[in-house]
Order: sequence, then structure tokens, then C-alpha cells
Amino acid sequence: MNKIVDKEFFSANVVKLEIVAPLIAKARKAGHFVIVRVDENGERIPLTIADSNVEKGTITLVVQKVGVSSSKLCNLNVGDSVLDIVGPLGRATHIEKFGTVVCAGGGVGVAPMLPIIRAMKEAGNKVISVLAGRTKELIILESEVRKYSDEVVIMTDDGSYGNKGLITAGVETIINREKVDMCVTIGPAIMMKFVSLLTKKYEIPTVASLNTIMVDGTGMCGACRVTIDGVTKFVCVDGPEFDAHKVNFDEMMMRLSAYKPEEAEAFNNYKNQNC
Repeated sequence: MNKIVDKEFFSANVVKLEIVAPLIAKARKAGHFVIVRVDENGERIPLTIADSNVEKGTITLVVQKVGVSSSKLCNLNVGDSVLDIVGPLGRATHIEKFGTVVCAGGGVGVAPMLPIIRAMKEAGNKVISVLAGRTKELIILESEVRKYSDEVVIMTDDGSYGNKGLITAGVETIINREKVDMCVTIGPAIMMKFVSLLTKKYEIPTVASLNTIMVDGTGMCGACRVTIDGVTKFVCVDGPEFDAHKVNFDEMMMRLSAYKPEEAEAFNNYKNQNC
């Protein structure tokens, strides 16, 4: 059992949880993720580690309510515990001094981007972070991102904060004014696809952190398989980060929608039982 020691709402549906997991806190690196099971009837849900505190023995996760298990997790309070957390899993982000690195994060994708921003800055890079959301309320962790970024560009769909427009507009503005040596993008699959198409046009190496359906997290079930440059890979053991220009995003998005009807039915049943 892993106890929750802190909880913060970023919005009505996005929650930051600090959870006791000392071995994971000590071993994790930027890019690593964990698989969380809330209770005995809960799904195994993958969540990238947003931060850790070795002294306190805790890890920080940012969770968005999208289904039954994520809602159960978000509804827990300080003092409650989750049944189990497995990790750190996946391959850590490749960090080196590239030069100028653009980190493009959308929505809750900013949470797993934060440790990458910090690691890229500590490696001696100039880091320009582009944060995007539909509205001002969906821009998260801005103050933390600013601590490790040379510049932060904010993009909102409705123009309620920062610049009005999609994340690609913010990234392209940077590309047009200075040389960019590397781009990292994390967020909704459709967002990563179009950031990737943009950077491919300018021949800028780009890494995307993929958020596929996942079950066991050890490469045995095959649920997280994706096609990278025509070859099948497993996000849980080969990723979660891949060369974005080689990812078949259309296939990945089709697989992400495979269980939408069942997920919607389960979520409606859950809401009806907990009204």
C-alpha cells in the first residue's frame, strides 16, 4: 500500500498527488513511468513520474479524470492509499547537451515534460518550453517549468492566456527566429503528430513520449504496441519515447479509440453508482 501525503487540484478534472514510494523515488529518472492499481478491482494505469523527493521517499503523479480507474485515483484524499505502484518502468530520456531544445507540452503532458525540462537545462542546453491548453485553466505547472526554462511560451486555443493558437504556432515562431537543435513533445496523440509533422519539415530531430493503452508494463501483453519506422515496438519496454518522425500516429490513435464504447459504458455505470 502506498499512502497519499499531498493532493492539489489543478482543475476540476486534473489532480496532482504526492505518494509514498521510496524505492521508486530513489531509482527514477526523467522519462520513467509507473503503473498504478488503485484497488483490487482497478485497472493497471500507466502514469509518467512528474517529480520525486528522495528525502521524503515520495513521487509526484499528475492524473486526469478520463475513466473509472483515473476517477477513483483522483477521488482519493491525503491519508488514503493506493493498492500498488510498479516502477520505475520504461527507458529514461536520453539527455545530453544538444544546444537549443524546444520542449512542447500540451495539457497534462506538461507533467511528464517537467523532469525532462529540468534534466535538459542541467545538461547545459538552452531550453525553450511551449505550454499549451484549450483555456488558461488547463495550463499546469507553469511556475515549476519557468524555474528550469530560459523562455516559456504559452498557447491557448481560446486566447484566454498567453498567445491564441495551437502549440504548433508557438513552436514554429521559435523555429523561424533561431536555430533549434532538438524538440521533445508530450501531450495528446493528435498534438504530438502535428508537432512532429512541423519539425520534420524543418529537419529538427524530435522525440515524442507515447501514451498508449497498457496492461502489464513488461512487454508481455502487447497492448501497447506501436509501429515505428515500419517495425512493431512496445511502448512499455522500448519507449515510452521514440523518434517522432518515425511514429505511425494514425495507427496509434486508432488503437487508442478501440475500447471507447466499453470505457464510456463503464464510466457511466461508475457515475450512477456513486451519485
